[in-house]
Amino acid sequence: MAESFFQRHKKIIICLIIVLIIIGFIVSIYNNFVVLDQDINGKWSEVENQYQRQFDLIPNLVSLVSSYKIYESGLLQNLTDLRTRWAATATQVNKDQVGQELQTGLSRLIAVAENYPTLKADTQYTNLKDELTGAQNRISTARTRYISSIQNFNTAIRLFPGNVFAGLFGFSGKDYYMAQEGAMETPVVNV
Repeated sequence: MAESFFQRHKKIIICLIIVLIIIGFIVSIYNNFVVLDQDINGKWSEVENQYQRQFDLIPNLVSLVSSYKIYESGLLQNLTDLRTRWAATATQVNKDQVGQELQTGLSRLIAVAENYPTLKADTQYTNLKDELTGAQNRISTARTRYISSIQNFNTAIRLFPGNVFAGLFGFSGKDYYMAQEGAMETPVVNV
C-alpha cells in the first residue's frame, strides 16, 4: 500500500504548522505593542488638542479684559506670552509645563476679575470663563486617558511573554504623566 503525501511528510508538516503558529504568535505580540504605542501617541495628541483649544480662547479673553482696563501685574501680557511659548514648544514635557502655567495664569486672572463687578457681569466674560473651565476639564480628562494608555502599554511589556519580546522589538516602558513640581501648592494671587 502506498503511503499518502501526508504520512510521508508528516513530521515536516507538523514542524511547519508549529513554526507558523509561533510566527503568528510573535507577530500578534508585536502588533499589540504597536497598537498600544500608537494609542499613547493618540491620547497625547488629544491632550495637545485640548490645550490648543484653551490657548485659542486667550486672544478673546485678553481683548475683552483689556477693554475693562485691567492691567494687573502684566497678567495679560503673561497669558499672551504663554500662548506664543506653547506654539513654539516641541516636547511633551515643555508643552504640558506651559499649559500648566497658563492654567495658573488664568486662575490669577479670574481672581483679579472678581474685583471688577462690571466685568464679572459681562456675558462675554462669563461665557469665556465657562469655556476656559470646560477646556480645563477636558484637559484633565485627556490626561487621565493618556495615563491609562501608558499603563496599558507598560503592563503589556512587563507581562509574560510580552516582557521577553518587548526588548527584542525595541519597546521600552513609557514615563507616566507627572504633575509639575509645585503643582500641589495653591498659587498665591496678589490682588
